[in-house]
Order: sequence, then structure tokens, then C-alpha cells
Amino acid sequence: MKNKDIILLGIESSCDDTSVAVIKNETILSNVTASQDVHKAWGGVVPELASRAHQQNIVPVVHEAIKKAGITKEELTAIAFTRGPGLLGSLIVGTSFAKALALALNIPLIEVHHMEAHVLAHFIDGQSDKKPSFPFLCLTVSGGHTQIVLVRDFLDMEIVGSTKDDAAGEAFDKTAKLLGLPYPGGPLIDKYAKLGNPNAFQFTKPKVSDFDYSFSGLKTNILQFLQKNQKVNSAFIQDNLNDICASVQKTIIDILFEKLIAAVRHFDIQDIAIAGGVSANSGLRTKLQEEGKKRGWHTHIPKFEYCTDNGAMIAITGYYQYRAGNFVDQRIAATARWAVGSKE
Repeated sequence: MKNKDIILLGIESSCDDTSVAVIKNETILSNVTASQDVHKAWGGVVPELASRAHQQNIVPVVHEAIKKAGITKEELTAIAFTRGPGLLGSLIVGTSFAKALALALNIPLIEVHHMEAHVLAHFIDGQSDKKPSFPFLCLTVSGGHTQIVLVRDFLDMEIVGSTKDDAAGEAFDKTAKLLGLPYPGGPLIDKYAKLGNPNAFQFTKPKVSDFDYSFSGLKTNILQFLQKNQKVNSAFIQDNLNDICASVQKTIIDILFEKLIAAVRHFDIQDIAIAGGVSANSGLRTKLQEEGKKRGWHTHIPKFEYCTDNGAMIAITGYYQYRAGNFVDQRIAATARWAVGSKE
């Protein structure tokens, strides 16, 4: 097998994006994603609607990914899929399809951990000349997770810090909702923050031990801040939208980096990466570059297309699992909760 190309199909369906990629060794041949607009009317992802949309999207997205890759399904070496964590209904759709396709083609089946895949997206060929060196620390930030991960090798990761309650991405989205911004609101906060003064308003920063995070108190503080000022000026949000967004974004990023800097000092590691949906945030990306220059870090930022949920990150993780001989059988089932580093 050493001299034979590994051609993998990666399927991602953990939330509201149906994404499928084809990878040849470490090079992505195609990466196709179908997003779900149905959730905008509800101001957030509705699990039942998400799973139904996955059922509609999975076949055409797989077909398009194989077509764009310029291969036939018979050339596939294995099928990789997101087993968890995520929305159970959505995961079941991707898992069931992956199992059926692997069975029909009589090829190996590979389970992938969603958050580990975000970390390994850095190793997709064509992003940069310099990939992270082991060991490295990765700040993974998304709507459902906020973690500092110690990455010793491709398949050896340990969470050294995580949120005790809400994720940073949820704090962005909840703030956007309070500000009357449409879903998904996180990117809009980033957009308006570029036009505002990040020091215009001060928000609370939680006191949490070790390298862990907490964002529930910040969300409450933002709510109370808006309610208080709207009593004085009903148009407070409209009059100060840019400054509010800039101040909230700065606060969240400062919280993230306070613990990340502490972790870097503790582990004495100089290769630092970010990953996850919130790693697309321009303020976070800029902050990593600034801190990197100041502290002598080797910083790693994924391409925008590999920040949010995507099939390519599942495919690259599947590639390393394949090389390690880590396969699963048809008894495998999706799981909504699954800790990074767990051998469950």
C-alpha cells in the first residue's frame, strides 16, 4: 500500500452543512458544500430541519464531489465520515450513507472526530509551505466548542483547556441576536467591528482556573448592558452598532488569548494554530499574527474554506487514519458527544 495512492471520500454532516470532499493522499481534488438557508427564518439551527435537509443534499453533493474530482466511485480507496460530535440526526444521515457506500463498494470505513478534523485541516496540501510542527497548540473555536488542544501527532491530541459552559462562537451568535442581526450573526459582528472602536465599551471577563474558559457571564453582561442603555436611548443599538460589535469582539478575543498565552508559556511550545468556524474571524486571525510576531511564535491560520465545517478536513483526517490502519465496521453508530482524544 505504500506505493499506491490513497483516494478517500470524506463526508461531513455534523450540523447544517452537507459537505463532501475527495482527497488523493494529502491533496484535495474536490470539496463541495450544500448549506441550509431554512434556518435563517428561525434565528438558529433547527435539528429536525437540518437532518431532513441532509437527506435531500447527501446524494447530489456526493455525486458532485466525485464528478469534480475527475474520478469514478470505483477508484475510491475508503470512505471517511464524521461520527461525532454534533447534532445526532444530522450525524446519522452522514454515517448511514457512508456505511452504505462503503458496503456497496467493499472498501474500508473510517470514523472521524469532528473537532480533531478541524485541527488537521492545517495539513491539507496547498495552504502554505510550512505546516505546524509537532507538538503544537491549537485554539479551536466554533459555535459549539472552545478548546486549547495539545497536538503531539496526527492522531494524538489532548484537550488542555475548554469552556465550562458556552462556546465563544455561541457568544458571538447570541450577541448578534440581541443586536437584531440576522442568522448567522457571527460574521456580521466581525463586519461591523471593523468600522467601530474596540475600546468604546467595557465588558466583563470571567475568572476561570487553569486554561479553561467561560462565556455565560459575558453573554449575561452584554444583555444587561443593552437593556440598561436602551432604557435611556431606545435607538442605542442603531446609534452604536459598530462600536458595540468592536467592543464585544475585542473582549471575546482577549479572553481567548489570555488563556492561550498562558498555555504557551506552560508547555513551552512555539507552534500555535487556530481552527474551527470562528477562526474565520478577521479579528482573531489578526490577533494571532500580532501575538506571534511579538512573542516569536510560528503561527498557522487555515484558509477560509477550511475554517467552517467542510468535507476536506474529514478527508485529510481519514487519510491519516487510513495510514494508521484505523477502520471501523458496519456496527458503528453516530454519537452526539465524543471527547477529543477518546478511544470510544
